[in-house]
Amino acid sequence: MTMSAGWYLRRLSRMGPREVAGRAGDTVRRRRWRSARPDCPEVTGARFTAVLPAGTVAAVPPDAAKRLVAEADRLMYGHVEYFGVVRDDLTDPDWWCDPKTGRRAPWGYAFDVPYRNEDAVGDIKQIWELSRHQYLTVLAAAYAVTGNERYAERVAEHLRSWWTANPPLRGVHWISGIELGIRLLSWVWIRRLLDDWPGAAGLFEDNPVALNQIWHHQRWLAAFPSRGSSANNHVIAEAAGQLAAACAFGWFPASERWRADALRSLERHLRSNTFASGLNRELATEYHGLVLELGLAAVAEADAAGVPVPPSVRLVLLRMTDALAAVVDSRLRPPRQGDADDGHGLVVDGAGTDRWASLLATGDAVFGRLDWWPTVTGTDVRTPLLAALIRPYAKDGTARPATRPAHFADAGLTVLRGPEEIWCRCDGGPHGFLSIAAHAHADALSVEVRHDGVDVLADPGTFCYHGQPAWRQYFRSTLGHNTLQLDGGDQSVSGGPFLWTRHARTRVLDVDNSGAGVARWAAEHDGYQGSVHRRRVELTAASQELKIVDEVRGPHRVVQLAFHLGPAIAADLVGNRAVLTWTRDGERRSAVLDLPGQLSWRAHRGETDPPLGWYSAGFGRKEPTTTLVGTGTGTADGADGFTTVLRFGG
Repeated sequence: MTMSAGWYLRRLSRMGPREVAGRAGDTVRRRRWRSARPDCPEVTGARFTAVLPAGTVAAVPPDAAKRLVAEADRLMYGHVEYFGVVRDDLTDPDWWCDPKTGRRAPWGYAFDVPYRNEDAVGDIKQIWELSRHQYLTVLAAAYAVTGNERYAERVAEHLRSWWTANPPLRGVHWISGIELGIRLLSWVWIRRLLDDWPGAAGLFEDNPVALNQIWHHQRWLAAFPSRGSSANNHVIAEAAGQLAAACAFGWFPASERWRADALRSLERHLRSNTFASGLNRELATEYHGLVLELGLAAVAEADAAGVPVPPSVRLVLLRMTDALAAVVDSRLRPPRQGDADDGHGLVVDGAGTDRWASLLATGDAVFGRLDWWPTVTGTDVRTPLLAALIRPYAKDGTARPATRPAHFADAGLTVLRGPEEIWCRCDGGPHGFLSIAAHAHADALSVEVRHDGVDVLADPGTFCYHGQPAWRQYFRSTLGHNTLQLDGGDQSVSGGPFLWTRHARTRVLDVDNSGAGVARWAAEHDGYQGSVHRRRVELTAASQELKIVDEVRGPHRVVQLAFHLGPAIAADLVGNRAVLTWTRDGERRSAVLDLPGQLSWRAHRGETDPPLGWYSAGFGRKEPTTTLVGTGTGTADGADGFTTVLRFGG
């Protein structure tokens, strides 16, 4: 996907003067760096001291260690899957090849590589993912757990291969700061986990090639931070990686300055990226997880190095953890909201480890769980490793929620809960973060409903970022969510990939989650010019009934109301009634969905022209599912509106 001149003009229009000036300076610096590549300063007597405390690895739960070693063995045999693409070439990887398209990124000065053009480069996500080196942290962790040197030797072989193939400022892996930041974090943990291996020092601190790479990565991050309208999760990754490297690899003349600058950036941007309630401002749940992982890893490095961390950093991470504990369903699944690209900050676990349970377990170890937190029964490798480095949180009287929050006013997110593990997320929040709202979807007033962790009314997900514009558009469109569309248009206006030029404004009108038998939520948005969409949701505990009432205030328009069913749900639609069935833990379950009679209803499944009826469980993966779409004209004001009723156990 090559960006047009119009996209660049629209993107420029979303920047302020300070950001424009900063980017102009970046452009000048990139041109100067083309011919001026200084050498890494000479380093003598470097030693790695940021080791794990004695006994840390022995505290890893046996079942978590077993999953880790199984994953490491798959990697040793060359097998890995990224974004739905299975690779069998990991014994000797081509660092520049996209296995999905077979294309190979061109060589040259990094900032000349047209990385957004899939025809020229391939799928950039596929190329970048392997070079985050998080599969190498898994192999290094397997060495730490087992002492088997074949894992360490494979790590060393691949790092030396990567360093040779990717000299500073040459090629596709020197383009994006988030990639450099996460890669540095991986290298820190690789060195730590290999500390007992006799070859560790020779691979890192006694290796001029490694020192040159580490220094150039940090020089790059110091020169080209994400700015202004791009200062989202990317800048957190840049700061976390820079801080981690400057603490653990603090062998250079600039290390102290890099460390101080990275810590200031981390503190500033963690606060700016996070609502006071603890939810991430991008309103994209996977980025909440990514930022929390990065923040915890960064604090671990600072604490290991004895670098004082501002109290505000720990406070933000505490609030993020409490917020995560508040919004997950009965199976510890958080909302599926906004973009999701399977990005992780630190990976040392095997397949089958629950990411969200791991984060809550780490939160318990670092901050202490509250009485209302959900129970975490799973185990992981990462929690004991991080907890061994992070200084225990000082219980200084910081106010934490006494009961489980259900409404996050600043983020506009409300969770209604009912019996039989009924969970309903209502979206009344802002349209993303910063002026471009890069990872937002046009999903104002959408709902997401689960029963015992099973998606019933599902958020379809994300699927892709680059190279497939029709699919990208569908998965972030209004029709691609459980909400109402007017005249075939989105509530917010897209200016292209990762860019929204007009944002729908949403206002929550009422929330009553007092536990009096009926939980209520109401909100409206102004995204449709000349009309207002208002929605009310009521969850009645006694009858296990969820009622959704949609009103359109304004002139008559074409209405489409969509409900996306989860992939486990079978639907039998007759007229305006759908009988829903599914199986959970071997038990057959059911519900009845009564749809507004004013609309004409059709079931869509796995359609491609245009896309409709799809669910993406993870980046690069999609599967057919049933979407019910009601179409009509006119308005629906007042108490009746367009009324939808979902009854469980029907």
